[in-house]
Amino acid sequence: MWDMNDIVKIEYRSEYTFRVQFDDGLAGDVDLSGFLNGPVFEPLKDINFFKKAGIDGGTISWPNGADVAPETVYALLEAPVSKVAEEPPEYGSENG
Repeated sequence: MWDMNDIVKIEYRSEYTFRVQFDDGLAGDVDLSGFLNGPVFEPLKDINFFKKAGIDGGTISWPNGADVAPETVYALLEAPVSKVAEEPPEYGSENG
């Protein structure tokens, strides 16, 4: 669950992926290619412009004003963990 955490570090990885770290320690690689729709995000399709991302107010932002909210990035990082936690093995069942 996101508790108003800020992004404190980003590092370009490849294509449209950054390694992101939050102030609570949550970290991981985030593919932002799914956010490249609409006029403000169009310039980010140029990989050289995409790499110009920085952190502004705890969010990933670009020089043209485009940004991705920290709660959105946090949810992307949490999703794989949530999926595992929601489906624990059934111990003692006939199938397991």
